[in-house]
Amino acid sequence: MTDKIVILCTCANPEEAARLARSLVEARLAACVTVIPLVHSYYRWKGEVESADECLLAIKSSGERFEALRAEIERLHSYQVPEVLALPVVDGSDNYLKWLDASLGAEESS
Repeated sequence: MTDKIVILCTCANPEEAARLARSLVEARLAACVTVIPLVHSYYRWKGEVESADECLLAIKSSGERFEALRAEIERLHSYQVPEVLALPVVDGSDNYLKWLDASLGAEESS
């Protein structure tokens, strides 16, 4: 088991998804954010079943950064209750995990 996590977060539109993705990477809260441009979600909200087209973010980060990342998503997000689900990364390629660590660090890396 690693200390790495993937956070899932849906956004209302591509502009919001891009803004959140860029902000999280610039702040080094995420090493990478993949924007999946169109998903269709069904959910219960205020007692009713709703559905909406959304964008899905797959955010690669670490457990250490989760609380700050969650707070930043909640600060910037348009939803009253944004989806912020952290999934553990059990294992991964050594090169990718090293790159992820370097990207979350204070110094610029390749």
